Amino acid sequence: MGKKVVWTTGYTILNVMYFAAFCTLHAYAAVFLLSRGFSNTSIGILLAAANVTSALFQPFIAGIIDKGGWLTNRRFILISCLIILAGSVVLRSIVSQAAIFVIFAMIYMIQFAYQPVMTALCFEYQKKGCDIYYGLARGLGSAGFAVTSAFMGSAVEKHGETLLMTVTAVIMIISVIAIYFFRSGKENGTDTAASGVKKEEAAHGNIKLFFGTYPAFALFVAATILFFFAHNMINDFMIQIIRSLGGAEKELGYSNFLQAILELPVMALIGLVLKKVSPAKLLVFSGIAFFIKILILVFATNMVWMFVSQSFQLFAYAVFIPAAAYYVSDTMTENDQVKGQAYVTSAITIGGVFSNLLSGIILDNLGMKPMLITGSLVCLAGVVISFFALRRDMNSCSP
Repeated sequence: MGKKVVWTTGYTILNVMYFAAFCTLHAYAAVFLLSRGFSNTSIGILLAAANVTSALFQPFIAGIIDKGGWLTNRRFILISCLIILAGSVVLRSIVSQAAIFVIFAMIYMIQFAYQPVMTALCFEYQKKGCDIYYGLARGLGSAGFAVTSAFMGSAVEKHGETLLMTVTAVIMIISVIAIYFFRSGKENGTDTAASGVKKEEAAHGNIKLFFGTYPAFALFVAATILFFFAHNMINDFMIQIIRSLGGAEKELGYSNFLQAILELPVMALIGLVLKKVSPAKLLVFSGIAFFIKILILVFATNMVWMFVSQSFQLFAYAVFIPAAAYYVSDTMTENDQVKGQAYVTSAITIGGVFSNLLSGIILDNLGMKPMLITGSLVCLAGVVISFFALRRDMNSCSP
């Protein structure tokens, strides 16, 4: 029990710091970029460029880590934190929009790219005998996002948007220290236990062979893209949605706090739920919740409805993330699971790409309601696809 507490605590710190930075870089991306003179359309293009790069980069990095060379999960996270630290420090002072575009897109992309590696790190260490309570650590990560968001809303109003980069830099310093000391004692360049590599892994290294082996997973990835088109539409343009309902940065902080803090109990208890309900059923359920969440905003007239919408995070994102991790674990061989986690995160990222490309343009040219209606219809299509993709797996439960 003592060792479980130690390893879970270490992994929890990594998650809390990761999602605190996710708040400052992703949830407040529009706030920072609007303050630097970017339009809604240019913000969409920047975030889309970062997401496209991240979607391509994630499976590529997973493939390198799987080979069992010098680049391990832990080392990639360490390198990522150092790059984000440097980028956030530079962004505090530069004024050139071109430079801001490049640097912000880079750190936004890298922060997304090491998310599946964080999940893979947990499973890697568990295989080495490091007992980690994944659900609790991941849920407390969401709590870290919630607390950061609640603090940042009022702080940005008082001290200005540059504070976002200052806080990001501090978070990255803590992350570097935490990941440096988070060692299993068995990490080396040829540790196959760390990478899970076996001879048959090479057969599924090709994307066509991978999805050919898991056709239901391929459809699920498509549904995930559609879910997160709607999800990212809300998150990336939340400040505009809130302003249209009469709110401001303070309400943005409260809204993000609400949806994030609700993730904690669900993620912490998901292991118990999965003993009775299959990951596939939970994924379809979460898709329906994503749809309801954005549909509420189509008809919202004030901030009360914004908070009601954000409350559905309890059934949407909070269920989807751990259920997807368990679904990959249940349906794929050990040698394919790191790639499976990476493809789920890539699908989430690609959903963001299409959302970034279209949402800003629709918002600038047609307005808020057409943007939200578009997101609702796309998400509904994802619900239908997810049902057909996962119907065969709905009767199995995780151990």
